[in-house]
Amino acid sequence: MRSLARWVVRLVAIFLGLVGLHLPLLGLPYYWDEAGYYIPAALDFFHSGLLIPQSTLTTGHTPLVPVYLATAWHLFGYSPFVTRVAMLLLAAATVTALYALARLVANREVAIWSALLLALSPVFFAQSSLAHLDLTVGLCTTLAVLALLRRSRSAGPTFALTASLAVLSKETAVVLLPVVWAFAWFRRKERQAVAWVWLVFPLLPLLAWAVYYHHVTGYWTGNREYLDYNLYSALHPIRIFLSLLRRLYQFFIGGFNWLLVAGAMLGIWGRRKRGDVFAPQENHEQQSSRDFVFLTVGLTALYILMLSVVGGATLRRYFLPVFPLFFLAAVALIFQLPKRVARSIVCATTFCLVGSWFINPPYPFPFEDNLAYADFARLHQQTAAYLESLPGNPRILTAWPASDELARPFLGYVRRPLHVVAVSGFKPEEFREVSADSFDLLYLYSRKWEPAHNLLNRIPFLERLQTRYFDYAPQARDDWLAAQYGLRLLQQFERRGQWVRVYSKQGKPQN
Repeated sequence: MRSLARWVVRLVAIFLGLVGLHLPLLGLPYYWDEAGYYIPAALDFFHSGLLIPQSTLTTGHTPLVPVYLATAWHLFGYSPFVTRVAMLLLAAATVTALYALARLVANREVAIWSALLLALSPVFFAQSSLAHLDLTVGLCTTLAVLALLRRSRSAGPTFALTASLAVLSKETAVVLLPVVWAFAWFRRKERQAVAWVWLVFPLLPLLAWAVYYHHVTGYWTGNREYLDYNLYSALHPIRIFLSLLRRLYQFFIGGFNWLLVAGAMLGIWGRRKRGDVFAPQENHEQQSSRDFVFLTVGLTALYILMLSVVGGATLRRYFLPVFPLFFLAAVALIFQLPKRVARSIVCATTFCLVGSWFINPPYPFPFEDNLAYADFARLHQQTAAYLESLPGNPRILTAWPASDELARPFLGYVRRPLHVVAVSGFKPEEFREVSADSFDLLYLYSRKWEPAHNLLNRIPFLERLQTRYFDYAPQARDDWLAAQYGLRLLQQFERRGQWVRVYSKQGKPQN
């Protein structure tokens, strides 16, 4: 009981710390994929008990996170604040679980630094309060690995439970199972039937979900549009190779991860025989640390390969299930160096991680990789308030997610639905079917980070590859749109390199 009480105290302390750091972000309206799928899906369950949403596109995602959010809303009321605090509780649990895992395979200092660096890493920090799925998978995956390494009597049932929760959070978490099966067969030499029952059990809830989803929708997962974008369009060999390079960069280099990788390589190269830091704590077998390495390497490799083959969007948050293991492994290897050197490396990394909350890279990237997503939400909130104040209920031409932001008050941008005319995007070809008499205002905004000195623009070959295989294209130029439709600038807003421009029509457009 004392041990449980200590872990509860740690969880509460980490939770309060994260809430304090995120305090300016807790009232933000919903951002991008939150607004497009996850919040509408959770609201469908909240209002009608629907596991498969009807108010948004069905994607086949397993339903645990929407059910969790709906439960939080039933208890505390619906609001973005409640949503973000509920997600922060999962983030705090993930950091606590990583600390527990680190205490099993390493010493206390390694455990503290691993947990701290994970919590402060830009993608984890940004995602900690966002209603996406991958954070929950990270929590459940870390707990599942912890259960495997504890070697207690309850290890089998605990693994079955946590791995089942992982696949019910997001179906891609099933890649955990082949790694665990290889671990059980080759490392543990596990041959008992009862043990394999627990190891295979997480397939059952996933299979049940797939059957239910197929019964309701006619698809085993997703829908035709979703499968085209995330599977069929991604299966070109050159795209897979380029995706692999991008995934390797995201995992080992991006967000100052390269500092951890460099430090870990130094730790391997300069290991000294003065005590094994990467070793289990008292009363645990030496094999625990080697088992951890096996699971970490296997999971990392399989996630990198899977995300290189499937997925239309190459988002960095998809690595959240294995980032906790990566941070622990890297810090443990860094502390093979003399303590003064190791502490210097992790202190410098901490400083850089916090700085990268605010510093954007010199190439296009998703705003959700750091606090740029908050600038996006605040900028659109400001624009929505301006548009809502205009008289006459004008027809507003814009692209998703702004179109949903203006039409769905529950997302937190407007108090009443505005008259929206949706366009699929802001590329020149996407305006071909838009007539001048179909709208009164044009709401343009920066849909991706386009720095003034964009590296893609300086290397035409890279830009061509991004255009052909990742659907990259600059937005239509404002002056072209102004000439095409006869527009004048009505209002503009800017925030840390992101912008919004609202145009109204004037004169006669060119044909």
